[in-house]
Amino acid sequence: MRKLTSVLGNSQRLDGGAMFGNAPKALWARWVEVDDNNQIPLNCRALLVHDGPRRILLETGIGNFFAPELKARYGVIEDQHVLLAGLQALGLSDADIDIVIFSHLHFDHAGGVLSSWQQDTAPTLLFPNAQFLVGATAWQRACQPHPRDRASFITALNQLLETSGRLHLIDDVGSELLGEGYRFHFSDGHTPGLMLTEITMPAGPVVFAGDLIPGTAWLHAPITMGYDRFPELVVDEKTALLQDLISRQGRLFYTHDAKVALSNVQQDAEGRFVAAERYAELIALAN
Repeated sequence: MRKLTSVLGNSQRLDGGAMFGNAPKALWARWVEVDDNNQIPLNCRALLVHDGPRRILLETGIGNFFAPELKARYGVIEDQHVLLAGLQALGLSDADIDIVIFSHLHFDHAGGVLSSWQQDTAPTLLFPNAQFLVGATAWQRACQPHPRDRASFITALNQLLETSGRLHLIDDVGSELLGEGYRFHFSDGHTPGLMLTEITMPAGPVVFAGDLIPGTAWLHAPITMGYDRFPELVVDEKTALLQDLISRQGRLFYTHDAKVALSNVQQDAEGRFVAAERYAELIALAN
């Protein structure tokens, strides 16, 4: 039986204006908590799938690899590697994970695969027994970034993944390594080749929404992030995905929402997408 568990990684506080693009603060401040520095709380939440004997982890969050000055710049809160502690609380270690799936390789989604920062010590690759799945286009972007998003990638991570011998580049809607019950959706609005994993569950599919829909506040189709490469494309891609999920009674898993891990999606009387049946966390969800 397939079971889903949410696992928190290191959290952040980032500028609300950057997270909501051209939407005015008077609007987005209704949806999220904001402090005196105009910052909002964000989780970096991973999804653990127990699939028979296999343990599959969707993303690793931002982790604890940043040096102190960069940790402060990017609003990373905790001083320890929170994802590893979360796995430990479940009776697991990074060595127990069989497959890690990345939607893309921005540092707040992939940095947790690296060891914690130590002065004068290069980071090492954690998850020693895992196979790593990355979309082929997302991999190309990470290796050849545009000047606008170069700072979002970790050069050392690219090298470690490539030399691990365990990197698999995905260019299809499925993967032989994962087998049945998994499907990929691809998106280019946030970053080229963003790969969203859909998991078949008895009550309907669950899609790891990644940065296409980082939290419930971004369900509203016109709302995009300042970090999105092509905001109008994000709007179109979100709309298509959400309409499809509604037709199939699907659910979304949110990596950055500070309060909601999973929800159903509905449209209100005015046609706006809204989150329903919200879960703050998942503990061995099997339906």
